[in-house]
Amino acid sequence: MVDVHSHLIPGVDDGVQSVEESLEILQMMSNLGYQKVITTPHVMHDFYPNTTEGIRSRVKVLQEKVDLVGIDLEVEAAAEYYLDEHFIQMLDDDQPLLTFGDNYLLFETSFLNEPAYLREGIFKIISKGLKPVLAHPERYVFAQNKPELLEELIERGVLLQLNTISLSGYYSKEARKLAEMLIDEKVISFLGTDCHNIKHLRAITETLDSKYFAKAMELPLLNNFL
Repeated sequence: MVDVHSHLIPGVDDGVQSVEESLEILQMMSNLGYQKVITTPHVMHDFYPNTTEGIRSRVKVLQEKVDLVGIDLEVEAAAEYYLDEHFIQMLDDDQPLLTFGDNYLLFETSFLNEPAYLREGIFKIISKGLKPVLAHPERYVFAQNKPELLEELIERGVLLQLNTISLSGYYSKEARKLAEMLIDEKVISFLGTDCHNIKHLRAITETLDSKYFAKAMELPLLNNFL
């Protein structure tokens, strides 16, 4: 049980805002059976200009607090990069990026429209020896309207990370429908909570007994090797 997508470093993005909330969520995740959490702050130039060094230092402090209160959980950090011209520039400049596992790099895009930089960004990520992981593909409206696009991205070397909470219909019926289709097609490589707050985690627990969560857990998920 390794989670690869969450926002649990206090005060760095739209996730948890206090150490107390972070520790409460991490204790709940430990109780659910999670052994490791790879938390992934947003890196978004205009809104969350987090840096590799800053994230690393903050997750070190968080792990110390986790150990201090006796939560049996390992906390690591990667990042969720927003695919835009600034991220493309980071790749071009060979800036140090936060990855997890076997050089997996988590990225997201605009939710409504297919981004102009999508294919260029994927090409550049792979050319740097990294493995692109598209966060929550089921949530993108452009993917819901054109699911065959995800087939193309997979062929280009993109791995897909599904949000567990999508299986509850938390985001929308459309997101749930696409999530179930992707599980049926066995193209999901990672499951993630994308937990931002207590409300999210409580909704996630409601999916754990669902049919499609069970089907997802039968897939050869890469979470198992992190």
